Amino acid sequence: MEHKNIVATIYLKDGMAVPNSKETDKKTDVLELARLYNDSGIDKIICYDLSTDDEEHEKNILAIREINRNIEIKTCGGGNIKRLEDVKKLLYAGCIEVILNGSKPETVELLKEASARFGSEKLLVSLTTIDFIFKTKEFLEENVHELVIYNRALLDSLEGITDVPYIVDVEENNFDDIASLLRSEKIRGISGSFINNVEDTDIMQLKCELSDAGIKMDNFEPKLSWSDLKVGSDGLVPVIVQDYQTSEVLMLAYMNEEAFNTTIRIGKMTYYSRSRQELWIKGMTSGHIQYVKSLTADCDFDTILAKVSQVGGIACHTGAPNCFFNEIIKKEYTERNPLKVFESVYDVIVDRREHPKEGSYTNYLFDKGIDKILKKVGEEATEIVIAAKNPDNEEVKYEMSDFLYHMMVLMVEKGVTWEDVTRELAQR
Repeated sequence: MEHKNIVATIYLKDGMAVPNSKETDKKTDVLELARLYNDSGIDKIICYDLSTDDEEHEKNILAIREINRNIEIKTCGGGNIKRLEDVKKLLYAGCIEVILNGSKPETVELLKEASARFGSEKLLVSLTTIDFIFKTKEFLEENVHELVIYNRALLDSLEGITDVPYIVDVEENNFDDIASLLRSEKIRGISGSFINNVEDTDIMQLKCELSDAGIKMDNFEPKLSWSDLKVGSDGLVPVIVQDYQTSEVLMLAYMNEEAFNTTIRIGKMTYYSRSRQELWIKGMTSGHIQYVKSLTADCDFDTILAKVSQVGGIACHTGAPNCFFNEIIKKEYTERNPLKVFESVYDVIVDRREHPKEGSYTNYLFDKGIDKILKKVGEEATEIVIAAKNPDNEEVKYEMSDFLYHMMVLMVEKGVTWEDVTRELAQR
């Protein structure tokens, strides 16, 4: 049985997030909202483009691309889709699915075309009336992955007409109503304005309660319990906390059994304070919440490694990014971590551009401009091809290093970071 989905919606206006299609003047940062959804237990995000012209449309597509580069959960793009090219743009922007508007007359033919080109698993259709179902009944199931129902009155009518599963828009956070809906085999998930407001709706708590009610949800299902761990004489287990993206060690704290179970249940790092002798959820007063990505026990089962998404980038109570900044000893060494090496060279190139040095080859390239940089990138790519014909791999390493350096000069010139590149690769 598939997990049931909790679906949030982001409405896009001028590349920013707005509450809905009627309140387009209240704009907030779209990436900040997407990251909040990503961390708080949302299973899927529908991104609706509310643009009124081509320029704004492109701006919203770019915003959707940035959303997909910054989060792990799947997204579905919709709004302002008039032709196959619009479907392609959303898929190329990283959306797993595209949602078509069932109330538009051109959607029937566009659905057939898009399904043939990209596959039915990529397509959703939103409905406010039953008319679209009757027009497409003969081929709907072969061309649509899910329906999104924005009119609850349609549910009874749909029951005997189609086997395509659907997401239902729910107006109120009524647990009994939500549980009743999700028990239906055809209903794959719910959306709604209360879901979009995750500051007032605890999504992880809702999913836990639904799981307790026998509904299969995509939440944490621990493979180890507290009894599997070896606790200290004080009944605690130390927890090493690490940023899930950068692997930076952020802090050390402790858990008792209640903190351990609370962390798993709510998806936020919860610790036991030895000084205050009480439970504390990290960030509840400072706002620097740690959302859980994984918990792993060590080989002796007496220490936990937590990988987290750190809100605000501040883990330490002093305001520092992490708690480990008091140097004791340090020996110089050559960095071998590939990404750190790339980032270090990249930072040097940025510094050369911002603080030019006489005789610097990097500054020479920047002074000559984009055409010179592109010429060198092309030349170095050709050198790799020639070197690769040589049985001695040393020459290939040398030419690849030259190419990567010139590529990084191009990256700095175009404002592209290694984080941008690695996110793009990870998304693929």
